[in-house]
This record gives sequence, C-alpha cells and structure tokens, in this order.
Amino acid sequence: MNDLEQKPVNVQTFETGRSGVFWSHLVPLGRKILRLPGLRMFTKPARQVLSVAEPSGKIIHQTHPENQRNGGCHEIRVLSANLCHDWPRRRKMIERLEAFSRLVEDHQVDVLLLQEVSRTIDLRVDRWLAERLGMGYVYARANGHQRGIGFEEGLAIFSRFPLHTPRLTELDRRQNPFVRRMVLGATMETPCGPLKAFSVHLGLIHRHNQTQMSHLRDWVASLAGSASALIGGDFNSHEASPQMQQIRKIWRDVFRQLHPKGDATTHELRWPWGARLRRARLDYVFLHPGNPDWCVTEARNLETPVLRHSDHRAVFARLAPSPCLAPHGVQKIG
Repeated sequence: MNDLEQKPVNVQTFETGRSGVFWSHLVPLGRKILRLPGLRMFTKPARQVLSVAEPSGKIIHQTHPENQRNGGCHEIRVLSANLCHDWPRRRKMIERLEAFSRLVEDHQVDVLLLQEVSRTIDLRVDRWLAERLGMGYVYARANGHQRGIGFEEGLAIFSRFPLHTPRLTELDRRQNPFVRRMVLGATMETPCGPLKAFSVHLGLIHRHNQTQMSHLRDWVASLAGSASALIGGDFNSHEASPQMQQIRKIWRDVFRQLHPKGDATTHELRWPWGARLRRARLDYVFLHPGNPDWCVTEARNLETPVLRHSDHRAVFARLAPSPCLAPHGVQKIG
C-alpha cells in the first residue's frame, strides 16, 4: 500500500509557545554563519540541524472517518499505544503496523491515542493507518523532521467519529529545540455528545516529567472544563511516582478502576542476553471526569501475538455512558 496515493489532508498551524523564541533567533544566526567564506561544506548538515530545531506547530488532519461509527449512544472502545518508531533501524515496520491494525479491528476500537507515530520519505504511518483502518485522524510532529533528515515522529488521535478543533502544545518549558514533549488534543462528535481526547508522550528524566505532568494537567483542564475527556499515552512514569499518585486523585485511572491490585505492566527492559532488567507501568488511559458521565466496563493491557507491534503493551478500555446497567464488578467513573 502506497500511503502517498491517499486522499489529501488538511494542515493547520499553531503556536505551541515553547521553542518559538529560540527558533526565531537560531535561524537568522544560522543563515548568516553559512554565508561566511569556506563554510559551504557545512551547509547541508547545518540545514538538517535547523530542520530538527523547527518548532512543532503544525497539525495534519483528516477529520471525517471513511468507516464512521453510527448508531445511538452506546459504549466507546479506546486504545492507547506507543508504536515504537525504532529509528534508525525501523525493523519490520509494515508487519508490525499490520499486526497492530488487526488488534484494533479484533477489539472494534473506536478511538486510538498514539505515540511515536513515524514519518519517512517512504512511509507515513499516520496516513497508512488512516487508509488501512478507515478512520479520521489528527497528527502532529514532535521530534525529527521528515524533509530535513528523512525521519520524524509524533502524536496522533484516530477516531471513527468526526473530529474537529485540534489543539497542540509543548509541555517542556526548558525550550530545548531538539527534544520536545508534546500533547495533542481534539474533539470527537460521538452519539453521546462531544468528547475531548488527548494523546501525550512525556519525558524520561524524573524532574522534567514532573513539570510536564503539571503543565499537562493544567492544559487539559483549560480545554476540557466541565466536560469529560480521555487522556492516553506513554507517561514514562511508574504509578508509584509522586506525579502519578497526584494525577490519579484528579483523573480516573481506567485500568485501576477494574483491577485495583492486578499486574499493570506495559513495558519491560532486558539485557542484551535476554534477562529481564525492569518491569514497569508507563502507559495509561485516564478519564477527566465531567459531562457526559462514563463508566468503565472493561480495561486490559494488550499486545499482538507472534510479532509484537511495539516494545510497549497497549492500554484498552471500554466505556459506557452513565447510568451504567452493567455486570457485577463494573465501576462508575465521574
């Protein structure tokens, strides 16, 4: 399948409010330096550096799904997944994407909250998945640059409901122009009413992660207000960390709603010889409680059989509109 032959998509530009100041000074300075005699040999690598430092201010979106979910106000199935771009090796990308697509179809997923969605000259994963699954989507670059260095990765939200009002912001105010932690949001028009969704990928360094989490909480609150919202992603923080403990007092952890003591591991690190180094829960789906109210009827961590789609397990949840007439053990959110 050639994703370059798909339908045209829209591009919307946003000011993310973080690295723009650095960028506005870096580009003119870089251009002046490259005009100096004897520096022409550095033109190409310098342009590549500048491209990677370019602010992530564009959202690509295809707002109407080809295979739209119709019917009344029923349950919604959500899946959050880090797709593992595996750059520069990018091993078995198409095979892994196909395995992931079958997982989405097998669980009849309505909403995808994705991280490490990659783009190269030959394969734009966002467009590939949109064509394969018939879903509408929004995508925003976070790191790298497709045209500049031939690779980039970012965040995406896919939906079987119409999407509108995409939003994007950078969470790390250190203003590092080469490494960004972003959150992407959009509003879905479901049969139960508007529902906001957010995909996020936070940093590995503990103190930066805490700051990013604080900015994320405030940004979601400013956009969601009293409405319900889904927040899913790779938070790169174990649930015992202070920031995760704090956020779980504000947002509802859909997995823990049904499995208070169950194994929630989503990521494992192993030594080169295969021995396990670390097991951790890094991936979550949260619900910002509001109107309309929702109940969690199922929550699981999933991985594809035979060929794993990623080094992370995906987080799956089924939400039903309240009041919940559900089997014993189902808990209400909100």
